[in-house]
Amino acid sequence: MTKRVLSFMLAALFALPIMVKADEGMWLPMFVKRLNEVDMQAAGLQLTAEELYSINNSSLKDAIVSFGGFCTGEVISAEGLLLTNHHCGYGAIQDHSTVENDYLTYGFWAKDHSKELANPDLHVDFLIRMEDMTERVLASVNVEMTEAERAQAIDAEIKTIQAEATDGNDYRAQVKSFYEGNEYYMFVYERFTDIRLVGAPPSSVGKYGGDTDNWMWPRHTGDFSMFRIYCAPDGTPAAYAEENVPLTKELREQNDAFYHHLPVSLEGVQNDDFTMVWGYPGSTDRFLTSWGVEQLLDIKAPTIVDIRDLKLSVMKKHMDANTEVRIQYASKYAQTANYWKYYIGQSKGLKRLGVYDKKKAIEADFTAFANSSKANKEMYGEALSLIEEAYVATDKTEMGATFLSEVGIRGTDVVLFVFRANRIIGRLMEASEPAQKESALVRLKDLAEEHFKNYNAALDEEQFSKLFAKYHAEVDPSQHPSFFNYVEKKFKGDFEAFAAKMYAKSFFTDEARFNAFIDAPNSKKLEKDLGLMASSSVIQSYFGLGSLNADAESKLAKGNRLFVDGLRKMNPDKTYYPNANFSMRTTYGTVGDYVPADAVQYSHVTTMEGVIEKYVPGDHEFDLPERLRALYDAKDYGQYADENGDLVVNFIHNTDITGGNSGSPVINAKGHLIGTAFDGNWEAMSGDIAFEPELQRTISCDIRYVLFIVDKYAGATHLIDEMDIVKGE
Repeated sequence: MTKRVLSFMLAALFALPIMVKADEGMWLPMFVKRLNEVDMQAAGLQLTAEELYSINNSSLKDAIVSFGGFCTGEVISAEGLLLTNHHCGYGAIQDHSTVENDYLTYGFWAKDHSKELANPDLHVDFLIRMEDMTERVLASVNVEMTEAERAQAIDAEIKTIQAEATDGNDYRAQVKSFYEGNEYYMFVYERFTDIRLVGAPPSSVGKYGGDTDNWMWPRHTGDFSMFRIYCAPDGTPAAYAEENVPLTKELREQNDAFYHHLPVSLEGVQNDDFTMVWGYPGSTDRFLTSWGVEQLLDIKAPTIVDIRDLKLSVMKKHMDANTEVRIQYASKYAQTANYWKYYIGQSKGLKRLGVYDKKKAIEADFTAFANSSKANKEMYGEALSLIEEAYVATDKTEMGATFLSEVGIRGTDVVLFVFRANRIIGRLMEASEPAQKESALVRLKDLAEEHFKNYNAALDEEQFSKLFAKYHAEVDPSQHPSFFNYVEKKFKGDFEAFAAKMYAKSFFTDEARFNAFIDAPNSKKLEKDLGLMASSSVIQSYFGLGSLNADAESKLAKGNRLFVDGLRKMNPDKTYYPNANFSMRTTYGTVGDYVPADAVQYSHVTTMEGVIEKYVPGDHEFDLPERLRALYDAKDYGQYADENGDLVVNFIHNTDITGGNSGSPVINAKGHLIGTAFDGNWEAMSGDIAFEPELQRTISCDIRYVLFIVDKYAGATHLIDEMDIVKGE
């Protein structure tokens, strides 16, 4: 697999933005004063840059957390209460759900702190500070270096910087690349690992509309969940313990750290109101070239959609037949479906908006700039040709790389479980000391418990046989994992027969067999295990493709770096914001309706009326709880109704977000929380590659609907009482 494909799997693609508009841009907080303060205040912001981001005083950034490393959350009370999306908390809600206590279906609300549920695998990170490390990192490289030598020198310097930043403290530090390796910034974080589930609405609220409404407007979804940050009694981060206490301002200040929680506004939104979103956008590819767009449209996207179609159909079949399986696979299904639909919408958007032709036009301007002087030609003349050569080379392996990713690595649970378990099994069998063996054994049993609790052998077996049969049939044999030869020789190419034997015999496919093996490990039995053979073959292919395409990746890295640097030199009067890479950003814009097609105009808000209009009794996507319908019938919205007596559910605004921003706070001009961002709109699904200001919209859950569900539906008034509710001027 190419390094580019590997980075996609880790959600860490890097790219560069296009020309700035008030509603476009994912801005680094440390530059808000220099780049954005005047424009933001002209757009309506009533706060100063120091109130937004400060390393000397409490500021808005201290209320924002990276949630689990995949979403964003915000602190909304003086007692560490966190708000994020329902789909961000979905895995935790699922983990606590059983057939007897189905919190996914019926929701969960802790009556007090003692009933809040621990989540051992969940953490949040607070940003302490960020620093520009460009000069120091790039001082370690020179123009004579190869790309491999350059990368090695940069990696070494980054490790040194990170070690210095964390010496003598418990912080975490990351130095990240920006502008395709032209700049580098360090982010220092403090991590809290005792994060407890406080509340979640039923999926009929939090996931209302399901896959049908996903990425669509109008939307009527209460996509939120609540957690709480706990710490040791002295205010320091600590693993779960009964004596831990909720994080507070006093405890933070006791440790020379800052605390801020967002006041919660009942003002609501009007067309053209100022909004800003703070969070951790995952990845954009705004400066993808025409060759990249072409490869995506012709090979990658259709391959992913086709594979995920099959995967989803197998999961749905087993989930519909068994309640326990439905709960086990709820999160996996949602994650798979989300980006299945994303790639469908993205491809349509790229074609509809003519993005390929727009990229070609940019490249033509760049070519003219590169040829405009001898110095420019020496510096930038080879940039586009390097990029083109890289894509020509990787076109040949892109389908195989995508199958390897979507089928080999992500397709079934067994492959990665075998890979992770086998590394520890090796240490178990090599250990000479009883303490070493005991440590390895404990780790294996913990790994197995985590894996098998959300695993169904029949489902996994069917996915394995069908997905790998598809892989075998559609990918060039030169790109097949080596175990395909064994299936052809011993099973005449019948993957169903191979899977039947593997799942019946392998100790990796059954919890009881696995535990029996690790209690009495046997090297000969391990060597003959079909699960190990298949997994090892896939992992070997996974790493092998990186070596195969090393030259192409080297050309792409250099070409992109020169291209980005040249574009910034070509347009010195433009301010470029950095690509998304899961570092804290702010984006700002306005609430606003839009015209998605001829003779169609969408309002900026949806209301409870629309929720009821979509209601379909018994439908898994559009059913509603009886209590919610009763509240609607009585129009019992309490203080959360708008001036017309309606209950606003969702609203849209033209801020610039992407995956990772899920759960991000939507904040008004006064710094008050007015909603939580959870989606983008269908017409602008190409937005990760090309921002479209007339169409791009963030879909957010109105905070008044969140409070209505917490208060009037769930009766969790104690949560309302601990928030700072703002009712206007």
